[in-house]
Amino acid sequence: MENLFDIELTLRLLGLDFVRHALLASALLGLVAGALGPLIVMRRMAFAVHGTAELAFTGAAAALLLGMVFEGVAVEYGAIAGAVLAALLLGILGGRSAERDSVIGVVLAFGLGVGVLLLWLYPGRAHTQLGLFIGQVISIDRTNLAVYAVSTVAVLGVLALLYRPLLFASADPVVAAARGVPVSLLTPLFAVLVGIATALGVQTVGMLLVLALLVTPAAAACRVTSSPTRAIVLAIAFAELAVLGGIVLSLAPGVPISAFVTAISFAIYLSCRLVEHLRARVRRRKDADASEGAATAGAAAPAAGR
Repeated sequence: MENLFDIELTLRLLGLDFVRHALLASALLGLVAGALGPLIVMRRMAFAVHGTAELAFTGAAAALLLGMVFEGVAVEYGAIAGAVLAALLLGILGGRSAERDSVIGVVLAFGLGVGVLLLWLYPGRAHTQLGLFIGQVISIDRTNLAVYAVSTVAVLGVLALLYRPLLFASADPVVAAARGVPVSLLTPLFAVLVGIATALGVQTVGMLLVLALLVTPAAAACRVTSSPTRAIVLAIAFAELAVLGGIVLSLAPGVPISAFVTAISFAIYLSCRLVEHLRARVRRRKDADASEGAATAGAAAPAAGR
């Protein structure tokens, strides 16, 4: 950690191709995570994201094994397949809010158990296996970057087309269904979008810490604004700051980026909570002053009449 603030080394590493690939892929992930995050928070799907990450990890572990036999089976393809499968399971089996947590717990345990078995069967390097848990963003190449780009365009395109009904269904699913919004169809579809974003996050920050990008920036944004549009803009900015800042800070000391990403995300969240608290204090003070002023004016009116 003695190289943590070595600016010269950091600038030299930023000129390397694999670092630029990592920055571009992480920027795309931050864009997707920030766009989906406020809806995830609104739908109370933080636990579902964690459950989806478990099967993304399982799919990535399966891809490691298959990649030893069949060429072209990349980890990100397995992660996306596993995450989409998990999203469909959660969206179909957990349709009722009363049973959603139990369904997520069942899927989470199953995914983690199978993933551990697949990793045990994989005879490759331990560092590759560990990368599924804590991320391995420096391994991203041009092929991986293309997958990130296509996934980002697909997720943002679907989100743009269905944003208004998704927002309505997220804010009040009962009223949305009564108004004719296909809530039963939008729920698994949105879960698939979250699954794709989760799969991209597994290779960047790892299965254990994907919540730092999909939930924390959005939760911070929702603390300082009630506007869905502003929340998305702030969530994207916070996610980009966390993931890109985490990469830059991790270059010189050579440590996994996940620790820095989570630390930056948590600092942003605490800062937004502080802003929310200060705003509430100012609002209460103004309300108290207004009430006091109204009481004084009310007391002065009878006196003036006499």
